[in-house]
Amino acid sequence: MTRIGAVAAHFGRDLDRALAKLEGILGDARAAGVELLALPDATLGGYLSDLRRPDPAALPPALTEDDLPVRRLAALAGPMVVCVGLTERDGAAASGTERLFNTALCLSGDGVLGRHRKVHQPAGESLVYAAGEEFAAFETPVGRLGLLIDYDKTFPEAARALALDGAQTIACLSAWPASVTDRASRLPQDRQSRLFDLYDCARAAENQVVWVSSNQTGVLGGLRFLGQAKIVGPGGDVLARTSSKGGLAVAEVDVAAEVARSRRLLHHLAELRPDAYRTAVAGHREDA
Repeated sequence: MTRIGAVAAHFGRDLDRALAKLEGILGDARAAGVELLALPDATLGGYLSDLRRPDPAALPPALTEDDLPVRRLAALAGPMVVCVGLTERDGAAASGTERLFNTALCLSGDGVLGRHRKVHQPAGESLVYAAGEEFAAFETPVGRLGLLIDYDKTFPEAARALALDGAQTIACLSAWPASVTDRASRLPQDRQSRLFDLYDCARAAENQVVWVSSNQTGVLGGLRFLGQAKIVGPGGDVLARTSSKGGLAVAEVDVAAEVARSRRLLHHLAELRPDAYRTAVAGHREDA
């Protein structure tokens, strides 16, 4: 059995404040026996404050895995496997310009276990971040894991690629806001709130995996974040969740057993027929 935690919390630009807050969150998770913890996207440094016209003078601080905030978080994690989001800088590109990525790291006291750079970019995010180029699972002390970042989960192929690469657990780290164009007066009635929950359950059920969904809360600039962190079983059933406010959702799951049980009769990955829709994918690429 593995105790899994998903966090809904607010994080802004102040890294010292974030690390102080993380010390408490990881302490609570450790007290609850959590072995795998998913923190929100942009935990270290916060997310963009405007999705349509990001202000170049107000971007999140850019980090590498060797920078002190990441090393301090790894030390706080100890034996716990922790997934965290940040703005990553990767040094000078061929053009001589440093690239930034919206990145999720999986780490423990032993260091970085895996990384995902967000592939799919909504609205003006591409004005700030370069896009990642792959989806790859990796081994951790709690099993084979895959990472996604918020908008990635809108695309079924992203989670499917991780499942096909052997991930039995997928952690999707989000800074997912309420609708920018058609905001509801109450978050639970917001269109994006409904979609956020729908994608979480659908992606778990489609791929018959354990799905761990974290999210930011509160307000940053013009964005109001939804919260709604949760753990979803391979059948699409929500095992634990938070509200739109901050919190920690915890569920105990025998990941291998639950995945195997869900695939006993209907095994979605084994029964795929990619030859039937390869032409459609190729046609889309040609049109693009």
